[in-house]
Amino acid sequence: MYGVFREPDGYTERAIFVIDKRGYIRYIDIHDIDDQPDNDVVLEVLRRIDPEAAIRSPAPPPIKLEDIQLPHGGVVMYCTRWCPGCRRARAWFQTNNIEYTEVDIDVTPGAAEQVKQWANGTRTTPTFDIEGTILVGFDEKKIDEAIKEKITR
Repeated sequence: MYGVFREPDGYTERAIFVIDKRGYIRYIDIHDIDDQPDNDVVLEVLRRIDPEAAIRSPAPPPIKLEDIQLPHGGVVMYCTRWCPGCRRARAWFQTNNIEYTEVDIDVTPGAAEQVKQWANGTRTTPTFDIEGTILVGFDEKKIDEAIKEKITR
């Protein structure tokens, strides 16, 4: 109905439609299925549409990156449960017997803000911290090189 279903493939793009109480589409955001949209943008649209709800639940205060306690050392993967790239990375780590720490940016305070800082303002997953080397996105060759350089010396 909204033009995002890929008929021959049987799946949709990642699409967000905000529909107001009267049934009018007030916001459309369509991304490739592997891209995560910025939730802050959608929340701001919702606050504009329903100012009373915004008063009842104002935007959370910004998190200061210097106050964040996130894991360091070894291989750390910042991810989400739903991300296809994260699933591929998990499988790759398992196949290659690589130990890593997983940080879900949807539930770990400050993790999404850290990823956004590393990824030029976007919540790109997976993002990796390999002994201080930051890699945005799942690129097996780059991850393998960073692990060999930083971990297996």
